[in-house]
Amino acid sequence: MKGINTFTLKIIALVSMLIDHIGMVFFPNIILFRMLGRIAFPIFAYTLVEGFIHTHNVKKYMIRLGMFAVLSEVPFDLATTGKVVEVGHQNVFFTLFLSVAMLFLFEAVKDAKKQFLIVAMAVFCGRLLRLDYGSTGMLMVILFYYLRDRKWEKLFSVGLLILATAGFVQLFSILALIPIAMYNEERGPNMKVLFYAFYPLHLLVLYIVKMIF
Repeated sequence: MKGINTFTLKIIALVSMLIDHIGMVFFPNIILFRMLGRIAFPIFAYTLVEGFIHTHNVKKYMIRLGMFAVLSEVPFDLATTGKVVEVGHQNVFFTLFLSVAMLFLFEAVKDAKKQFLIVAMAVFCGRLLRLDYGSTGMLMVILFYYLRDRKWEKLFSVGLLILATAGFVQLFSILALIPIAMYNEERGPNMKVLFYAFYPLHLLVLYIVKMIF
């Protein structure tokens, strides 16, 4: 089947994220790095939903995300602020963890009012806890999930969300919808450890390189 599988989508997201963080650490005044980096999160949000739908054990999925959220926080804080601990902004793994918790509770209840309340609480927590991508990230995940079987409605809705909430640089995240639209629902090579470990490791490496040079 032609198209892009999960593995390729994640590679695109990792490359985009790496470009973004190289720009953040070494070239903060060159906006092009940040523009290209905006492609990463919508793909992470989309593949997170795919992972949630197909996982055999949601609790283990949440534990794994939570563990890497904790492991990534110091490298994230060092790379973004130069401090070992900075509570003003939390890394993206916390966003992904909260997103899966939201989806888990959303599926557990069948009442529409309760589902709306769960999403509202997740959106509020995303902003309150100052998670990376915050409330917009929560909304993007629930749109990808709720409209998972309606391809073009899903892409259109997420596109509208980006247009409605994004500043100039963040608008470039809409480009992520192109590879997502090409997704062929195939998994590809299973390199789970790489995708999880890459986030804290590359942030730590970038910080160390900056300190050396």
